[in-house]
Amino acid sequence: MTMRNYVKTIALVFFAVALTSCNNSKDYKNNSRATGWDLSGRDGGVTYKTDYEDQEAGPGLVFVEGGTFTMGRVQDDVMREWNNTPTQQHVQSFYIDETEVTNLMYLEYLNWLKQVFPPSEQRYRNIYTGALPDTLVWRNPLGFNENMVSNYLRHAAYHNYPVVGVSWIQATEFSKWRTDRVNEKRLADKGFTERDAYKNTSANSLFNTETYLNAPNQVYGGNDSITRGGRQSDRLLRNNPDSTNIYIQRKDGELLPAYRLPTEAEWEYAALGQSSIRDYNSYRGRKKYPWDGQYTRSGKKKNVGDQLANFKQGKGDYGGIAGWSDDNADITAEVKSYDPNDYGLYDMAGNVSEWVADVYRPKVDNEFNDFNYFRGNVYTRNAITPEGNVKVLSPDEVVYDTLSNGKIIARNLPGEIAQVEISEEETYLRTQFQRSNNINFRDGDKASSRYFNQGQIEDEERVMYNSPNNQLSIENGEVNRNYDVNSSRTTLIDDYVRVYKGGSWKDRAYWLDPAQRRYYPQHMATDDIGFRNAMSKVGAKSKKGRRTRN
Repeated sequence: MTMRNYVKTIALVFFAVALTSCNNSKDYKNNSRATGWDLSGRDGGVTYKTDYEDQEAGPGLVFVEGGTFTMGRVQDDVMREWNNTPTQQHVQSFYIDETEVTNLMYLEYLNWLKQVFPPSEQRYRNIYTGALPDTLVWRNPLGFNENMVSNYLRHAAYHNYPVVGVSWIQATEFSKWRTDRVNEKRLADKGFTERDAYKNTSANSLFNTETYLNAPNQVYGGNDSITRGGRQSDRLLRNNPDSTNIYIQRKDGELLPAYRLPTEAEWEYAALGQSSIRDYNSYRGRKKYPWDGQYTRSGKKKNVGDQLANFKQGKGDYGGIAGWSDDNADITAEVKSYDPNDYGLYDMAGNVSEWVADVYRPKVDNEFNDFNYFRGNVYTRNAITPEGNVKVLSPDEVVYDTLSNGKIIARNLPGEIAQVEISEEETYLRTQFQRSNNINFRDGDKASSRYFNQGQIEDEERVMYNSPNNQLSIENGEVNRNYDVNSSRTTLIDDYVRVYKGGSWKDRAYWLDPAQRRYYPQHMATDDIGFRNAMSKVGAKSKKGRRTRN
């Protein structure tokens, strides 16, 4: 074979391989590997997004790649609470807010509620007032703090400071609102709904993510001119006037997962930021704080001696001596005032402590589960009408909750789908869960009580967590507050206390350790607890474009 023929043969082989690869790539991209059917929707069939690249980060979020870590205490337990014994856990990849939710972010929420549900209307009043932070948390019987009471939430000087005075319930409701507003704007910006639809809403014309996915003809009060008014929807209708497949569905990958409070495991994993001490497939020791080292002051040349977080340095010392040595804050500090950790997250120690999603129990039960650990699951499903449709709540069907402190708060908004607890129909013969409410699972339920085999489990004094039971009732518009004066109560733990993590501006350095865990009633608020949101990562564990290991 001559050299010329040899070159031609090699070229033909490469061309054939390339052509085959292209065809295979095309087949896999547009055709089903199961049936060979076209998946592009060109022939009027069902459209599937086969070229999905990766999840976009929602506004304000930072990606945290999941992995294994030691969750729990890495220093002496001087409080003798024994509630954070080290356990090995694994968390999936997720997104989390770069900073704590600020006053300005929360004001945007309040202003939206005030515009859509005017508190001047009696039926809407509790929607707005129930979302208001408790500014009186700043008051102290022996302190002069009225300046914060009046200004901290609303004055422009505090716009970029973390919001406080927000209960766990209020933080959860904010997260739901944020989800809907982000996805509503995404649909409008991408041309799937009417342009700027999110700017013109009312109590009778609201967008909800789950309602759009389950009953798109019921969002915006059933106004099709909005849900089908985008340029993309218009194009689909022109190509196929009879098509009903013009709404974005979950399979299209356009809508983001829900904003929510991070789980305790996620928050602690993100706060540690252990990438700086990784050595191949292990960690070189353990981190005491979100930054490297054993001290709260910087050892770097350019800022040696500077405080690395905002915390209480000693009795009567909330910032240090004025000038070089102080932490530049006496109460909270503006977000991003201190260096971020290795994940790019700010104030994971100090400034304010933060609510997480978990119900508090002294023990983390890693013997039962060590993957995405979370206590607080209450499984529900969409309520279905007699006609077989999902039940979407109207403005007159808002569910209010009167909290134990007497505050009335809306637990849903119009346009949301009503939820009901799952029944035996969903749990029958399942091995992994048997009931809707799993808050007490293996720690507080009947089976976990030491009185289980004594036939006395129904006795109120013999339950595992014998917490005070303060009764509040409303009769003829009058609120009756009855305090529990039973002297036999043994704990403050019940199913309505939530974990909060991280030290705050009024905590000593001991509490800056991300492993530390405390609890507080979910309906109450303080001047040192705020929150940040998280979002689950769908698809691959790692972001695309990652470099190879070798």
